[in-house]
Amino acid sequence: MRLPAVALLVALSAVGTTASPAARKPGPATYDVRSFGAVPDGKTKATEAVRRAIAAAAAAGGGTIVFSGGTYLTGPIRLASRITLEIDAGAVLRFSSDFDDYLPMTLVRWEGTFVQTFSPLISGEKLEEIAITGRGLIDGGGEPWWREFRRIKQDLDKQGPKALSKWQREFARLNTDRSDWPDDRRMLEAGFLRPPLIQVRDCRNLSVTDVTIKNPPFWTINPVGCDGVTVRGVTIDNPDDSPNTDGIDPDSCRNVHIADCHINAGDDCIAIKSGRDRQGRHIGRATENVTITNCTMLHGHAGVAIGSEMSGSVRRVVISNSVFEGTDRGIRIKSTRGRGAVVEDVRVSNVVMSDIRNEAITLNLFYTDAPAEPVSERTPHFRHIAIAGVTGTAKQAGTLLGLPEAPLEDVSLADVDLAADSGLLVRDADRVSLRDVRVRTKGGPAVLVERARDLRLVGVGTPAPHPAVPAIELVDVERAFLQGCFALPGSDTFLSLRGGRTKTVQLGENDLASARTPVAVGKDVPPGAAPLRR
Repeated sequence: MRLPAVALLVALSAVGTTASPAARKPGPATYDVRSFGAVPDGKTKATEAVRRAIAAAAAAGGGTIVFSGGTYLTGPIRLASRITLEIDAGAVLRFSSDFDDYLPMTLVRWEGTFVQTFSPLISGEKLEEIAITGRGLIDGGGEPWWREFRRIKQDLDKQGPKALSKWQREFARLNTDRSDWPDDRRMLEAGFLRPPLIQVRDCRNLSVTDVTIKNPPFWTINPVGCDGVTVRGVTIDNPDDSPNTDGIDPDSCRNVHIADCHINAGDDCIAIKSGRDRQGRHIGRATENVTITNCTMLHGHAGVAIGSEMSGSVRRVVISNSVFEGTDRGIRIKSTRGRGAVVEDVRVSNVVMSDIRNEAITLNLFYTDAPAEPVSERTPHFRHIAIAGVTGTAKQAGTLLGLPEAPLEDVSLADVDLAADSGLLVRDADRVSLRDVRVRTKGGPAVLVERARDLRLVGVGTPAPHPAVPAIELVDVERAFLQGCFALPGSDTFLSLRGGRTKTVQLGENDLASARTPVAVGKDVPPGAAPLRR
């Protein structure tokens, strides 16, 4: 049916009215630091101009502080709520190397301990909705800080500093109460604590995106006690020999998301922390709900580390879809006696590693040589850790090292394929599962397990025969089950059992016929502990 002309006009008018979009609210204002007196010549300090721009934006309820077209030399920047620092493509935000610019000393969490020391380069406290973004470069100007650190460390190695600098004297004056300092106080007592590049504390909704960052005096991105942290698309490029220049260190933070980052660091590429020793336990703020994905890590001490400062505990961490190349270690979870607390509910998946200089995977409760002590709040614990889908090359496949008084608990490795000089060592652990773990070694067994209980090995072995050593060696293992294992032609011994505490080792459906000795039982193994074949 055809509508009358008037009716058709009314209908079309009604459609146009309902489809009209609502007016958009204006976004936050932008504040170009050049309008506040900044000169982008790389020589004139813009510290006051940046401060004025942030104050103006904060007074207006928030805004974007813009750095465009040139090099801006500045001292420390203190953020305010609802402020974004935007470093445009072609712009460089370069921080002053004059140590005095970072005075007066302020409260900083330094390697897990709150102390008064140099101000971070970018800082803020109890803020909301803060961001650092752009396609430009942030240069921390770290070289003079590194030189002074090396000089002081060299003096310490020679039995104490020859003379204290004015900064060390100021540090000592401000930090008189040392009752809650950690057991290892050496660098704290030296009194020259280089500042992190970015450290914001007790903030909500921090975002660092797309920028390139290099040459921090100390750690690069270090949120402390924050809720809602996003680091995405960031490139961190620190010299391989720059001391302690970690990439991203969330410390006592919740709901942390790290994605699409490229990190080359002088220390750990990413390190998850939660405070250190007595002070960290007393504050008791865990790092929780962390996701790390789609990142590349180069030449750091670890691709991803948890600890060793984890005295507030670390819980619920997922690491996935990443590449580690040339790092000292791949996945590294580390602690020691005296830290206390727990690392638990960690899952790692789909990680490719190449040329790892030490262990591809390490869980180590012997990070320092702290002496044995009774179990107490100072005793650290690792539990509920699952690692799957890892392939690569390393000097050592891995170490899973619990404490005799606090074994690792509920650890699993699955679909792991590594080529290494030496194999996987497991010691002091309860309820360990290795499924489809293949290790090609140049020497020693593919898997060596010592002092463990409730061990499950399914499809474990080596892709090449071991002519002189066993493929798998169990020492003082109580309750173990092997299934789906294969001995390759040319193998000598596939499974070796040793130790007076070895008992209840069962073999399920395996094919060990190609080994000269499928199972070797040591003379020290108690009678009746030999494997039950079925």
